[in-house]
Amino acid sequence: MPLTGNATADSGPSGKTSEAYRKKFQIRLITVLVGGMFLDGYILGIIGPVAHTIETNVVGMTTAWIGLEAASALIGIMIGSPIGGWLADKLGRKPLLFWDIVLFTVASAAQLFVDGPLELFLVRLAMGLAVGIEYAVGWPLLAEFAPTHLRGRLLGGTVIAWYAGFCVAYIVGYYLNKAGVSWNIVLATSTPIAAAILIGRIGLPESPLWLWSKGKQDQAKGIVGKYLDTDYMTDMVKAKSGGPAGSIAMLFSPSVWRSTLFTAGFWACAVTPYFAIATFADNLLKDFGLTGLLGGVSLSVFAVLGVTATILVVDRVKRRTLTVPPQWIAAIVLVIAGLWAGAPPMIMLALFLLFSFLNAGYTAMTAIYPSEVFPTEVRGLGTGFAAAGSRVGAAAGLFLIPISIENLGVSTTVLIAAAITFVGAALSQWLAPETGGKPLSELAENVSH
Repeated sequence: MPLTGNATADSGPSGKTSEAYRKKFQIRLITVLVGGMFLDGYILGIIGPVAHTIETNVVGMTTAWIGLEAASALIGIMIGSPIGGWLADKLGRKPLLFWDIVLFTVASAAQLFVDGPLELFLVRLAMGLAVGIEYAVGWPLLAEFAPTHLRGRLLGGTVIAWYAGFCVAYIVGYYLNKAGVSWNIVLATSTPIAAAILIGRIGLPESPLWLWSKGKQDQAKGIVGKYLDTDYMTDMVKAKSGGPAGSIAMLFSPSVWRSTLFTAGFWACAVTPYFAIATFADNLLKDFGLTGLLGGVSLSVFAVLGVTATILVVDRVKRRTLTVPPQWIAAIVLVIAGLWAGAPPMIMLALFLLFSFLNAGYTAMTAIYPSEVFPTEVRGLGTGFAAAGSRVGAAAGLFLIPISIENLGVSTTVLIAAAITFVGAALSQWLAPETGGKPLSELAENVSH
């Protein structure tokens, strides 16, 4: 899926480069950014199949600790996202994109050597910090390189990678655990993937739109001339250049607060029920008479299908249409599942699969909206803040769900997930904007007014 539009194929002293060179760069950029999202899904999915093994084999591992281990990466994301976003808006996208994958690779490898609850928590917390930085940098960078007519599909495509990573991790973890492979090795299977992405990120250029916003116009034009096209240049020069630096206060200013509240709230209500249900799918589905790999993997497969369906139409259908109605339907599906505890197992599985499909479809919009509704000065910080807000809820859900299942039962736990989904639907009905088909420069101008 090329990023360029009407680029000229030319190479010479003027600094312009061939179309083949640009396409090679585009493939590389998309690969390493999509890879970052795959890793996020992978580390969150890999712990589910080995959670019971860890609980029974690690001294001092209690039910509460298992919840914390599952939530540790999310807590790291909650901390790393706003910090990474602030640094990305201040120092640039390029350095953060490289050093966050370095941190992730080192922490992933360290999982081979941990042997206690606290050590495991701290290592996965560090991995979460790296992923949080990835959210705050990767999506804004991709949005700032993408042409308007492909932006939705490119950003949404990273969500497919997230669900694919979660699904692959679940399968890998299930079979390795079944084969008796050490849980340390199972968790550390993310390390070679991270190392490959690290190599691919060496030498990537800075975002031209970020350079332009900082008043570095010559550098921005040089990067556009080398990697992008004349259409991109036309849109970029319409954007404000050399304005005041972004700040946390700007996120809550009269012109931006709606974007801040919507992105953080919508994202939290979208991912919290999915994390809770998918991570502990075995326990949930077992209560309804379903055991084995089928239930957990099916949820991830249907999630990938849901994201794919959204991505296929995202640049042709209104953003609000893909965001608001599916949330109302998903909430109703969970209410049915929670109240109909005596339903036949296959009907219950069908309800959870339908929820997974719908939820993933509108969750794809969480990769798109933050990069579109925040101006360049706070695009990284706004995305990071939204990611942090979402992970507060998701981390709380992962920590509390095993306790909730144990003390309140599965049906009540599912009804709580339904209530969260209803909140997200109402918030989106109120605040979700229509941003499709508009250049980032135009969207930023609309926000400022």
